[in-house]
Amino acid sequence: MTTVNEAGAAARRLGNNKWLERLTRIGLVGYGVTHLLVGWIALQLAFGKASKEGDQAGAFKTLAEQPFGKFLLIVVAIGLAAMTVWQVFEAAVGHTEDRGRERVFERVASVFKAGFYAYLGYKAVSVLQGAGKSSGDQQQQATSSMMDNGGGRALVGLIGLAIAAIGVGLIWYGWQKKFNKHLKTGQMSAHERRLSDKLGIGGYAAKGTVYGTLGVLVLVAAMQHDPNESRGLDQALKTLAEQPFGTVILVGVAIGLAAYGAFCFFQAKYRKV
Repeated sequence: MTTVNEAGAAARRLGNNKWLERLTRIGLVGYGVTHLLVGWIALQLAFGKASKEGDQAGAFKTLAEQPFGKFLLIVVAIGLAAMTVWQVFEAAVGHTEDRGRERVFERVASVFKAGFYAYLGYKAVSVLQGAGKSSGDQQQQATSSMMDNGGGRALVGLIGLAIAAIGVGLIWYGWQKKFNKHLKTGQMSAHERRLSDKLGIGGYAAKGTVYGTLGVLVLVAAMQHDPNESRGLDQALKTLAEQPFGTVILVGVAIGLAAYGAFCFFQAKYRKV
């Protein structure tokens, strides 16, 4: 057996570890709770009553303020760490049910998912440590620093286009029910299957709308050379609220984000890990 094959076999054994699977499923529950909280903050924002940032950091702060909240946030952070490791293994040796370009796409997606889950875990730990700087401030500062460098505006613009494309892709992914190939749908009852489909479609539509808006804001920041336009998920939700019929739109997005949170609970039970 070659060194590469031995490394792959070792990675598969680690990826099939039962404890990693259990922690990953806990992480999916925590990921669902995070979306429920972001949806709740978005709903409050729709009616001008939000007291937290409308992003994951705001959700983590809300969770930390509840009874036993810090303990629960520690559990969420551990779960997110497990999800990061899981996606690293998926990128390295996973998605064996796919072939050709689709397998390459899924593996590349796993790389980005691993980075995103690691980022969320970092934000959860930052909230536990009492770090005071908002996510919006951090993104604004990062955008400003990039714009100050040669070619920085073009790079920020490309990032904005990429985020907007991800938003469109999420809507398409949900509408086509692509998420089902990652679920053990054969173990679901007919009622669970129908409910999972509805939650998945609505949830991905809401996430796609938010990330599409975020991508447009980053692109506008590059075009206008104004990093204030790029303040993350919170700014995207506020921008939606400022549109004609913004309250209705944001209420719909809030319900969709909550639907995705509930969909994560289905994933925690039925996701192929």
